[in-house]
Amino acid sequence: MQPQLVKTADGRTLAVQTFGNPAGRPVFLLHGMPGSRLGPTPRSTVLYNLGVRLIAFDRPGYGSSDRLRGRQVAAAAIDVQTIADELGLGRFAVVARSGGGPHALACGALLPERVHRVAALVSLAPWDAEDLDWYAGMTPSNIRDYRAAERDHQRIAATIQLRARRIMDDPAALLAGLRSELSSTDRLVVSDAGIRRMLQSNYREAFRQNADGWIDDILAFTTDWGFKVQDVAAPTWLWHGADDMWSPVGHSRWLAAHIPDATLFLEPGAAHFGSLRVLTAALKWAAG
Repeated sequence: MQPQLVKTADGRTLAVQTFGNPAGRPVFLLHGMPGSRLGPTPRSTVLYNLGVRLIAFDRPGYGSSDRLRGRQVAAAAIDVQTIADELGLGRFAVVARSGGGPHALACGALLPERVHRVAALVSLAPWDAEDLDWYAGMTPSNIRDYRAAERDHQRIAATIQLRARRIMDDPAALLAGLRSELSSTDRLVVSDAGIRRMLQSNYREAFRQNADGWIDDILAFTTDWGFKVQDVAAPTWLWHGADDMWSPVGHSRWLAAHIPDATLFLEPGAAHFGSLRVLTAALKWAAG
């Protein structure tokens, strides 16, 4: 499917895809890291039954969206507002998993008149969060990337560009490379042939141009986000698998303690990719 191209006030292009019921309740779905608008979504029949009009877009630098150099996490709110205005939407919900989580929280904090519910699955907490050991329980490869971003932006950019080229040559390589650091439950999830095909298509689209989106996400997560999660005014649904090592569970615990109207669901035995299974439930709640 060809995306709808939306122009921003600063002249960038955002690639937007809509799914489900065109007359349904609007819900933005913000993809993970790395990812694209073609990331995990429920089937169209499921979205129709939920009465959901799902709107996904490539974050700047991913897929067919132009890069926004030096972007903060907060910039996602401006892009979501731009797309909502283009589509003629008033109020809407925002749902995200993994690396999309911080960007969904930005929308909840910075668009209080537009966003009525936020759901963030296996999200990260702010890098400078007080009373949180940001790296505790995190898988070694993530620690390596985030620490490298803190020390040297140019070096992490070169490293991620090389990794992205390898994934473009063989999208299955990313899943294969992660396998040694996945929990047994996550290995079971990604062993499903349909999920593997979907994730490979997602990664291929993510790097259609280059790895700029992935690089900019990592840099944005390890600097000031540009907003405070305490300002998220909408009811917020947080979910985390207790065995997650990619976005450790302590991050959602911290978010639940600092977002005024947050409810946290911790699932024993589940991990990072368990969020794929609960995405439909999150969308149903968000559309509410």
